[in-house]
Amino acid sequence: MSSVHPGMSDEQLLRYSRHILLEELGIEGQEQLLAAHAVVVGAGGLGSPVALYLASAGVGHITLVDHDEVDATNLQRQIAHNLERVGQAKAVSAKAAMLAINPELRIDARVQRADAALLDDLLPAAQVVLDCTDNFATRHLINRASVRHRVPLVSGAGIRFDGQLSVYDPRDAASPCYACVFPETDGLEETRCATLGVFAPLVGIIGTLQAAEALKLLSGMGSKLVGQLLMLEAREMAFHQIRLGRNPDCAVCGGTH
Repeated sequence: MSSVHPGMSDEQLLRYSRHILLEELGIEGQEQLLAAHAVVVGAGGLGSPVALYLASAGVGHITLVDHDEVDATNLQRQIAHNLERVGQAKAVSAKAAMLAINPELRIDARVQRADAALLDDLLPAAQVVLDCTDNFATRHLINRASVRHRVPLVSGAGIRFDGQLSVYDPRDAASPCYACVFPETDGLEETRCATLGVFAPLVGIIGTLQAAEALKLLSGMGSKLVGQLLMLEAREMAFHQIRLGRNPDCAVCGGTH
């Protein structure tokens, strides 16, 4: 049977019908998702819900980058993985979970660290990059690549009961970049789940919010979090939002606009 809409099959129209019913998204927005390429760096606590929601929502091409393997301690919060895949590369494990939900997608699993060369290879063909990592060195590499290739960056972080989220869009002259807010020279102390712990649903909440902002960007709805930092204190379940200014002297984006 032929589809009533030439751009999507009957199966796709059924699968994505709840998106298509949304006036803000519709068939056109869903088709943009199907044609889009998202790069997800990190397939752990944040990357798990990001990967699963981007796949379920029909982002047609997703590249997952993670050098690590699934460990038993990950299973408390990294919901893309399971006991059977302990010892498997996280990118490969997450790919299996995504394809189990939506087998029609193109998913590339890159079992390697995200470095400048890899990001320069991936980002020119992407419409969004999601930072789901847990260290400042990689975050700054992703930010530099985002600025260099003018690709929007959806950045999330979570530790203990505290999470944060922002969108940095180098196509917007008023948007700061990640280094405007967290300069590379600040020498911020790394805080790791292994030493401080993390409330399992916290990374699920932040990762899901990252997926939501990426889907809005990819479907043409746009994000209201550009130039805003959304912070979550999960003990009180309190959200706070502050405005972020662009630093004209930023070493990364200061001369790009």
